[in-house]
Amino acid sequence: MTEVKVPALAESITEVTLSKWLVKSGDYVELDQPICELETDKASQELPSPVAGVVTLVANEGDDIKVGGLLAKIDEAAAKPASVAAPAAEKKVETPKEAPKAKVAETKAETKIAATSNAAGHPSPAAKKILDEGNVKTTAVSGTGVGGRITKDDAIKAVRDKANLPTREAFSRNERVEKMSRLRRTISERLVYAKNSTAMLTTFNEADMSAINKIRDKYGDAFKKKNDLRLGMMSFFTKAVCLALEKYPAVNAYIDEGNIIYHDYVDISIAVSTPKGLVVPVIRNAESLSLAGIEQQVRELAIKGRDGLLTMEDMTGGTFTISNGGVFGSLMSTPIINPPQSAILGMHKVEDRPVVVDGQIVVRPMMYLALSYDHRIIDGKESVSFLVAVKDYLENPQKMLLGADPVELLLEL
Repeated sequence: MTEVKVPALAESITEVTLSKWLVKSGDYVELDQPICELETDKASQELPSPVAGVVTLVANEGDDIKVGGLLAKIDEAAAKPASVAAPAAEKKVETPKEAPKAKVAETKAETKIAATSNAAGHPSPAAKKILDEGNVKTTAVSGTGVGGRITKDDAIKAVRDKANLPTREAFSRNERVEKMSRLRRTISERLVYAKNSTAMLTTFNEADMSAINKIRDKYGDAFKKKNDLRLGMMSFFTKAVCLALEKYPAVNAYIDEGNIIYHDYVDISIAVSTPKGLVVPVIRNAESLSLAGIEQQVRELAIKGRDGLLTMEDMTGGTFTISNGGVFGSLMSTPIINPPQSAILGMHKVEDRPVVVDGQIVVRPMMYLALSYDHRIIDGKESVSFLVAVKDYLENPQKMLLGADPVELLLEL
């Protein structure tokens, strides 16, 4: 009998949550077959079976279990059960009995009536208004009214189903209790720790995204054709941040027991929203990557986050974080530092706004930028200058090529 225990996943992890069993007691499992999902402070991962045999479950879903704790037992001496499926040639195929002719005729008549009914599939005026506003086609709705007519309730349900909104009972006073996931608990603890252990301030600026929008419009198709990647905003922001961090290394550093740890590299943590919560996978050595390389990393991490495949290694480390609340419509926010890092940049929604350019009021696509930083290590001058540098690179993308204004380099200024 082999005991299946919680393995040592990382040095900092002492306990996991058994989020889901993938097998049942009495099942025969193969070697390396995933038998359960374990949720850690940072990610979920499957646990493979160490041997083949019949499994007996010991722990329950939702249990918090220490590293080394018992999950299940596997009897490797148990014989593999023979397949109970009969050969295809021996299977008996029963021919359905012929329905009475009178019944068949009756069914055909009902079908013909339903098909020719003017009410079937037609919404009432109120239902039509709801469907139009919810962008739901009448052909996608089954009417429950007289003659198959689409009622107001049918329309409301269809719109809710499309938007994945729960149908609620009128004036309901119901409540429900759900256990907080380990990932959500960790997120809440880290956010409170960041607020209580740092001297956090936020400085704001705004960037004109016209130049980047023109580049994406002009070269987006060619970029996608060459790299099989969409040219997004994140690559420009990551490159701008890397260049600005070279000028202001304190923003890329953090405090460790009275010491300041500076980094000669830039590992960018990208805040990614997943079905289980917010995670921050890391792009390693972002300062050495091209825009295509950054976009490739962003896509891979986003897919892994969506599918729940991020590993501890994917989310360990990081010297600076970029959070994009703009994808959800945020116009302005104050992001919270991701410890032990000292700063985080918040991107926001691009919105056309009137601005003054050369004494004239013009409309430009503008984005508010927010930099939250730890004032213990980063002075106000450094934080503001860093954000201004990021703004400058975004508004003048040509400077990203050489890290400075090409004309100034030419003139050796």
